[in-house]
Amino acid sequence: MALGGDYDGDGVSRRTALATAGSLVGIGVAGCLGTATSSVRVLSAGSLAQTFESHIGPAFEDETGISVHGEYYGANAVMRMVEDRTKQPDVIVSADSTLLRDRLYGEFTDWDVEFATNSLGIGYNAETTFGQGLEDGIPWYELALETDDGELSIGDPDLDPLGYRAVQAFELAENEYGLEGFQDELLERVYEEPEEPQMMAGVESGSRAASVVYHNMAVDHEMPFFEFPDAYSFANPELADHYATVEFTTDEEGYTAEGRPILYNATVNDEADDPDAGHQLVQFLIDNPDLLVDAGLTVSESLPRPEGSLPEAIDV
Repeated sequence: MALGGDYDGDGVSRRTALATAGSLVGIGVAGCLGTATSSVRVLSAGSLAQTFESHIGPAFEDETGISVHGEYYGANAVMRMVEDRTKQPDVIVSADSTLLRDRLYGEFTDWDVEFATNSLGIGYNAETTFGQGLEDGIPWYELALETDDGELSIGDPDLDPLGYRAVQAFELAENEYGLEGFQDELLERVYEEPEEPQMMAGVESGSRAASVVYHNMAVDHEMPFFEFPDAYSFANPELADHYATVEFTTDEEGYTAEGRPILYNATVNDEADDPDAGHQLVQFLIDNPDLLVDAGLTVSESLPRPEGSLPEAIDV
């Protein structure tokens, strides 16, 4: 299994690797892709690194004999790499289903399947002042305004939906509680982490108090998680119109993302080297919701849900 989750193929903790070798996510994996004769290459949103490395990948290989070689980045970066052909994966997975359709439909695919949801909140270190305050019931937004610069982190909003959802959540919270200037002040204080799979490392070490992350990322690291209320957790499909009252525009592409419920989707690249293996992996995601739930994701009764011209190999 390629590096990219929290453990390498020898069972070594990725945290240990980080301490001695720096970031291996994306960089270390890149040289490994495509080396196996029976493998499927996945380019996925970074929040699913552990999901693929520790849950989906091993189970899929056990069932099919096909190994999963993954690279994990912010979903914006994933789409950019596909568009400029920096990467040529078999399977593409996004943490924002609309983002994938807006960016890849027409040239790289014409279908996808939504297979899981998630919720936004705060993964925190209980030994810090911020973490202790949360556990004492102090509102998170009051604690956030008292943090030192960089003590709270978010994803890079120009690279991944986790980042721009944090920005949008701050705006929705400002509106929810009448906190004038809250979003602007908080964005001046937070650290923007460019490597999404590394979001939790600083929190675990105590160098950061907390990070705005998805629920499954906290589960991956056995870390306390404070889930945001429905009004800005992006977890309630019934509040889609409410979430859509905020938006974020990326600097590089100028892509504008409205607030919307969190939905993971997957497709097979039209330029895939092994589309058959890709189809098998997408079908495996559809057929094994329990594995996704074990990884901290949510699979509602409305999922899986297809979109576009589904190939015959996919049965939803």
